[in-house]
Amino acid sequence: MFFFLLNLALSDLGSICTTVPKAMQNSLWDTTTISYTGCAAQLFFFVFFISAEYSLLTTMCYDRYVSICKPLHYGTLLGSRACAHMAAAAWASAFLTALLHTANTFSLPLCHGNALGQFFCEVPQILKLTCSKSYLRELGLIAVSACLAFGCFVFIVFSYVQIFRAVLRIPSEQGRYKAFSTCLPHLAVVSLFVCTGILANLKPPSISSPSLDLALSVLYSVVPPALNPLIYSL
Repeated sequence: MFFFLLNLALSDLGSICTTVPKAMQNSLWDTTTISYTGCAAQLFFFVFFISAEYSLLTTMCYDRYVSICKPLHYGTLLGSRACAHMAAAAWASAFLTALLHTANTFSLPLCHGNALGQFFCEVPQILKLTCSKSYLRELGLIAVSACLAFGCFVFIVFSYVQIFRAVLRIPSEQGRYKAFSTCLPHLAVVSLFVCTGILANLKPPSISSPSLDLALSVLYSVVPPALNPLIYSL
């Protein structure tokens, strides 16, 4: 668990460092500019760390499932080598996802100006600036990523159903408390991450406004990585 927490902390730190320092610099110096290369780098690293975080949260869910539902097989299923391989797979898949999104997005011609309605570079805001039909390729990639993310979400829900069924069968109250105490922080982090992401990206267009979009972007890009250490320390 602590090995995966280390990886989660690194993804949180990277996510915060990708967006917040540039936003603070623009705020302090009263500017609203970012270079084309800087925007591409910011988009790449943001997608990379967010994707890695979601993959690591899914992996940590499997870790909790095995530890509670199959404790006698824990050493076999989740040895040090298996944990290293799962963490490496999470980071590698995040790198591939970020590379594809960045390459696809920045291969599109921008014909609606170069002003983003956001405090950092993200794919939906950049797609609003293009008028090329090639953006359908990026939308297809987003759809594939959304399907994979939904698959991970279904896996997390199914795992927690099995975990809660196993915990409720534990005869002692102390045993149930110990099991719940190892799962609730992870469940809180997953809920915060998923709920803020859904609010920011799937809100109805009728209620969209620049101030609301900005607030929701801060909610899903800054708040979860900042609160994760607090949740796990409690």
